Amino acid sequence: MQAKLQNFHHYRWLIFCVVSLGTFMATLTSSIVNVGLPLITAAVNTDITTAQWVVTAYLLVITSLLPIMGRLGDIWGRRKVYGFGFIGFTAGSLLCGISASIGMLIGFRVIQAVGASALMANAMAIVTGNFPQSERGKVLGMIGAVVALGSLSGPSLGGVLVEHFGWHSIFFVNIPVGILGYAGVQLVLPVDRDLLAEPIDYLGAALFTAGMAGFLLALSNGTEWGWNSLNTMMSVGVAVIAFAAFIWHEKRISHPMLELSIFKNWAFSAGNLAGTLSFMAMFANTMLLPFFLHDVLAFPPGKIGLIMSTFPVVMAVTAPVSGTLSDKIGPVILTTSGLGLMALGLVLTASLHLDSKLWVIMAGQAVMGLGNGMFQSPNNNSVMSAVQPSQLGVAGGINALARNFGMVCGTAVAVSIFEYRRLAILSGIGQPTPLQQTAAFMTGYHNALIVGACLAGLGALVSFNRAKK
Repeated sequence: MQAKLQNFHHYRWLIFCVVSLGTFMATLTSSIVNVGLPLITAAVNTDITTAQWVVTAYLLVITSLLPIMGRLGDIWGRRKVYGFGFIGFTAGSLLCGISASIGMLIGFRVIQAVGASALMANAMAIVTGNFPQSERGKVLGMIGAVVALGSLSGPSLGGVLVEHFGWHSIFFVNIPVGILGYAGVQLVLPVDRDLLAEPIDYLGAALFTAGMAGFLLALSNGTEWGWNSLNTMMSVGVAVIAFAAFIWHEKRISHPMLELSIFKNWAFSAGNLAGTLSFMAMFANTMLLPFFLHDVLAFPPGKIGLIMSTFPVVMAVTAPVSGTLSDKIGPVILTTSGLGLMALGLVLTASLHLDSKLWVIMAGQAVMGLGNGMFQSPNNNSVMSAVQPSQLGVAGGINALARNFGMVCGTAVAVSIFEYRRLAILSGIGQPTPLQQTAAFMTGYHNALIVGACLAGLGALVSFNRAKK
């Protein structure tokens, strides 16, 4: 069956479809959970700081495992690892769907994230390895559209499912997609040849994971623990020691988990830095907007899903066009302008108040979607084109690492700023009234989004200077 498919004239587009399923499923889960998070918080009797770990644990595990999963793809074969990714993600989704407590849900999200990391780490390398460089901008633009489609389906589908079937159902929706994707891996993806006969750097992977965990623990819990507390200082200390040991170790071995020399390429490094900043800015909005719409404006889940769909709808239209255009005019103008628009959209969203009209709320999301669509595809094209063909696998893994690191940091920074400002406003008030609580919420919300806008602006400066070294 597979031999017949390989003789098909458009075989590489079948490969693209299989990879797109994995990309769609991972992005669907990220966006669909954000819509259900306010109700999950209430249903399991927890708070926003704890509930954030439903999102953060997922992204943290993915971010920590991306380098080793990419390496396993080079050594074991990307087809095999991608198939394992579908199995792990689907099993994790089933377990999340039957969770009865916040602890179970966070734990099973870790299993789901292990599968997602295998999918994300190898998707870019599979696609770029089967498409000529002349079509790279177009295909990466189409991947951007798939990302947008997953994000689009998440809020709208999640709103309907949560409203009518409860929050457990938002995880069950992944199961048929996962089964279909695994079948596609077995039937379509080519068997890898010329695999690397190299050892796996397990120590490097462990050091990287420890450093990432320590850093994110401090960032996520600094407000609750106290920034000068022993727990925060210990987490930062673990992160610093682990990352220092990781860099020392990677420079000494012949087959490192992460090829550090690739960062000497400024165009590559600038693209990844700008990508990290863009996702930090984006996730300030993605994390907090559902709580503003649900807790302050009292919108039902279906309406929240409709509003949050605006961002990915506009992105889905923009991304393929900007990806194709980047092959002709280069990335600088598109990426810089895109991040500038994202900053503008975040400022508009930060200016929302209790009486804001629906079209004003959606306009801010549309501006951010336009900016993100203009940025992501040309930036990915720039990153992947900045390296040699033999480095595409490494480049794809680092690109995914930068993206997910930005998601984790953006979520943690947004919640930390939100909680710090909200608690500062309420300090000294024994029994705050609903009006005082709302005012405190809005202060924290506005401050977090303004910081997100500043991050997008910084990313625009980095992007503008990507070709100057």
